[in-house]
Amino acid sequence: MARKKQQGALDLVAALPWPVGIILGLALFFAIRWGIPWYFSRSGNDIAIALGKGLAEGPTLVLAWFALGVCWIGAGLSHIKQRQRARLFDDQARNLELSSLDWRQFERLVAEWFHRQGYRVEETGGGGPDGGIDLTLRKDGRVELVQCKQWRRRQVAVATVREMWGLLQHHKADAVWIVCIGEFTPDAAAFAAGKPIRLVTGRELGGLMQQVGASPAPAQTPPETAPAAVAQACPSCGGKLVARKNRRTGDRFLGCETYPACRGTAALR
Repeated sequence: MARKKQQGALDLVAALPWPVGIILGLALFFAIRWGIPWYFSRSGNDIAIALGKGLAEGPTLVLAWFALGVCWIGAGLSHIKQRQRARLFDDQARNLELSSLDWRQFERLVAEWFHRQGYRVEETGGGGPDGGIDLTLRKDGRVELVQCKQWRRRQVAVATVREMWGLLQHHKADAVWIVCIGEFTPDAAAFAAGKPIRLVTGRELGGLMQQVGASPAPAQTPPETAPAAVAQACPSCGGKLVARKNRRTGDRFLGCETYPACRGTAALR
């Protein structure tokens, strides 16, 4: 099993929905900047009051801005990741090319699938292509754990299902999901039967993604049609005149079809 990397404060905030990061930053800023000095000032102890005044004059200001910056940068990263997941999901829902994804893209795809079902999704993976809990889901007071398996040429065995069953009991979760690109062995399916363990194969995932639906594709701007020729000769070269539009003023006029070789014009009747 790959070992998960240690997450810093920025990683933890980036794993939250971006509005939560914005609100958390503001809350920490006000709590640190004014809450801490206020707490010491009400203690009634001269030393604590002096300490509160000292903190209010500098240290808490720096710390408050630092906390706000970390939270807002994390919120920005969360927003970018959310947009990337949405774009990836829309592409895959239309094309269904799961085998072309690497393990990180597959995790993001599964995260977006749950997000569109109304779950609050926390990405707890990111340390490697295998092992452990990749996503934590919260909805209606329930906590569910997800492991994503991006194995193209290998079935997911019963050992993986047993591992997730143990994690469910350890974390006191309500259910676990194992989502893979391929298939599960018969032993894995038999072990999951009758337990709060949901096994989702790549084929099932494709159908479920289409049920959720992709966002509408952006409308295509129709290409500009060539100017229509009119039955009138160019006064300069005798060629055909076509209807044109002055880009600066918006006025329409007749211009030679050989422009810019010929700059002959005429009034549009």
